[in-house]
Amino acid sequence: MIGVKIHESGEDYLEAILVLRQEKGLVHAIDVARRLGFSKPSVSRAMKLLREDGALTVDEGGAIELTAQGREIAERIYERHRLLTLWFTELGVSQEVAAADACRVEHDISAETFQKLKEHFGGR
Repeated sequence: MIGVKIHESGEDYLEAILVLRQEKGLVHAIDVARRLGFSKPSVSRAMKLLREDGALTVDEGGAIELTAQGREIAERIYERHRLLTLWFTELGVSQEVAAADACRVEHDISAETFQKLKEHFGGR
């Protein structure tokens, strides 16, 4: 794990990079800005901080790549997001509200509670 705790916004950036990488292959700061609805300067600052924390690298062409530590965080958050969204929609919550709520909950739920939810719902 990364020595410095990545804050919620950093987790959102890492998750977005992971998803964009799956969708597009190469990921640049402008892609992240569009995905999250943030300004390019805000994304550039976040990328700098995440790079300093060891969560990602940026090559000479501006392509963003997650480090092993960054990928671990991104995958954990993305799994939470997907499963929480699914469970909320199964409860009858609209897709839009379920995704928004999952985004808030995914950062704060403990590993123990999330594991128990996965076990209860069969690890979907």
